[in-house]
Amino acid sequence: MLKTPQKPTSLAVLTSGGDAAGMNPAVRAVVRSGLDAGLAVYTVSEGFQGLVDGGDRIKKVSSSDVGGILHQGGTVLGTARCDEFRTREGRLRAAANLAKLGVDALVVIGGDGSLTGANIFKEEWRELLQDLVAAGEIDKAVADKHRRLTLVGLVGSIDNDMFGTDMTIGADSALHRIAEALDAIHSTASSHQRAFVIEVMGRNCGYLALQSAVAAGANWVLIPESPPTEDDWQESMFSALKAGREIGRRLNIVIVAEGAQDKYGNPITAQEVAEALRERLGEDTRVTSLGHVQRGGAPSAFDRYLSTVLGYAAVEQVVTSPGGEAQLVGIKEHQIISSPLMECVAETRAVADRIAEQDYETAMAMRGGSFRESFQMLKTMVRAKPHAPDPEQRRLRLGILHAGGPAAGMNMAVRVAVRVGIDNGHTMLGITNGFRGLERGNIREMDWMSVNGWASRGGAELGTSRHLPRDDQFGQIAEQLEEHQIDGLLMIGGWAGYRGAYQLNAQAERFPRLGLPIVCLPATINNDVPGTELSIGADTALNNIVKDVDKIKQSAVASGRCFVVEVMGRDCGYLALMSGLATGAERVYLPEEGITLRDLEADVSDLRDGFMFGKRLGLVITSEHADPVYTSGFMKSLFERESEGLFNVRQSILGHIQQGGDPSPFDRIQATRLADKSLRYLIEQALSDDPISAFIGLEHGKIRFTPLADFTELIEDGLQRPREQSWMALLPLARVMAKPGVPAL
Repeated sequence: MLKTPQKPTSLAVLTSGGDAAGMNPAVRAVVRSGLDAGLAVYTVSEGFQGLVDGGDRIKKVSSSDVGGILHQGGTVLGTARCDEFRTREGRLRAAANLAKLGVDALVVIGGDGSLTGANIFKEEWRELLQDLVAAGEIDKAVADKHRRLTLVGLVGSIDNDMFGTDMTIGADSALHRIAEALDAIHSTASSHQRAFVIEVMGRNCGYLALQSAVAAGANWVLIPESPPTEDDWQESMFSALKAGREIGRRLNIVIVAEGAQDKYGNPITAQEVAEALRERLGEDTRVTSLGHVQRGGAPSAFDRYLSTVLGYAAVEQVVTSPGGEAQLVGIKEHQIISSPLMECVAETRAVADRIAEQDYETAMAMRGGSFRESFQMLKTMVRAKPHAPDPEQRRLRLGILHAGGPAAGMNMAVRVAVRVGIDNGHTMLGITNGFRGLERGNIREMDWMSVNGWASRGGAELGTSRHLPRDDQFGQIAEQLEEHQIDGLLMIGGWAGYRGAYQLNAQAERFPRLGLPIVCLPATINNDVPGTELSIGADTALNNIVKDVDKIKQSAVASGRCFVVEVMGRDCGYLALMSGLATGAERVYLPEEGITLRDLEADVSDLRDGFMFGKRLGLVITSEHADPVYTSGFMKSLFERESEGLFNVRQSILGHIQQGGDPSPFDRIQATRLADKSLRYLIEQALSDDPISAFIGLEHGKIRFTPLADFTELIEDGLQRPREQSWMALLPLARVMAKPGVPAL
């Protein structure tokens, strides 16, 4: 009978390879999850070199030892090349160091090279221990007790080039750095009518180049997976950029991945691109290589979330599947998954092999459907002019409007919808100020260049409002739809937009013109509409919250304070929970759970105990509608009254700064995907004899349409939120990450 592998009693965590923002939150999550699971946890400094050196470089840690690192970029554990670990002698020393401490589980955060090296170590583990017993360095009892090494890998890489996960730790933060740089360059380039060539990282993967081009509204991109098909690629690029100049585009931005090449495999450098533009376009052209700026800075909100959930899942994998095949823990379609580590490494390297063999079609296919879709969408967006309409095709007149509060990413969604519609031969109409503007006939035709430069703008250029039509106004709206011959509506907005669209369709019996197809695209920072796990604008709002709370925490540490921070959300606690995870809050209050006096008494007690034993700051995040009585102001007064002089309390209501700012890369990219799919669906329904109105959304990472008629069945009675909210499953994780009595965040 086979023995069940013994559950590890100790684990070690290390970071290796190139640093990536998000590694520190991952380390923090592994440590705190391991301690919560009853394991002894060790951190290893300087990667595999630390394993080989042992001694002080392998340190047993407590929860407080990883406090204060959540917001830091890079890796506090350090990373270093280790030629010794490549040798069996080096791995023998590493095994001795771990075995003597009783460590037989290892979580490695790094790229494919680091994870491959770790797997070799795992495969040799039993033999290494046998050699150590023979040499008298460890007892046979120790070797028998720890005869298997459990290995779990997390991918820390800004390139986002690893199979087994849709996103790698650090990629989103790198996109933030690139987008910030491109937005800044955009201003100066348009001022001087210059061309800029931007080189970004990506030796064998064009993810950063492609997605930053989509997010920033770049005019051309060169990636290794899909090189130009023409022999004279410079002429093709020149023609497209020149055509843009002729229609009034004031700037040209070309993004080049560091691994870009022509169809014959010859490298294409940023300098070569710039020289071609100077020569053929005859304009001032500058080259900017972003270099290691892409790696630096504080991790984005998404990277903090991603690394936290992956670190937690890595420990679950250690505990539930000890001693088995090495696993890579990643995220696929918004679900945490585990895959055989070396299969993922092999698939990753296979893409690089296909590129080297100039089999670009296979390389693109291996990157996945969303990668290919983004590339095709970019081709449409960079065109100077739309395709000529098919004379035999029925030309539709499609309206676009916003409703609800402003959300970053709305302008990008309009930009994409307008250009996709025009490129497919239809007339696109912009409706100003939501349903009120529709009622009043504030409608204008939009052309290709009317949305130029909208990619990076926050707010809503078409204007928005929360106004819902009254019963006596539906007739006026029907008249405007008839007068402007509108065949379909795309509503980009939040709760008010969904309810307004539902009401229009519901009035179709009274006013048949209101039975036209409507598609609702979710754009609200509250993330409170049905049919989607994520709304456009929520990621930007989270990043705004995280940046401000990071500053608040610095203030609190300096003066020994507890802050009660109130965030938006109305009846939905999404922003509160996710910002709590991303900032290290020790308590989060949600409207879904409410607040009791017992909760507040426990929090006061925990805060007093923590500050008494050296705690330097406290952080509580509450959603604006968490409780009608126990408000953030009430909490502030209560905590201060009961602090017994151990700490000061401050209240911070972040307010409308959460809605402002330029959209994050994530929101720009998702707005692009959803707007493209929405507009194509709207066209299909408008041409149908029996059109179906719907709202689009992301469910398990896939784009789905839900009939608009189902709206009332999917929402909670009397509340502004859906019945099902998948993110609520993260509550147990939030509590593990913020155990009471932890001296630092």
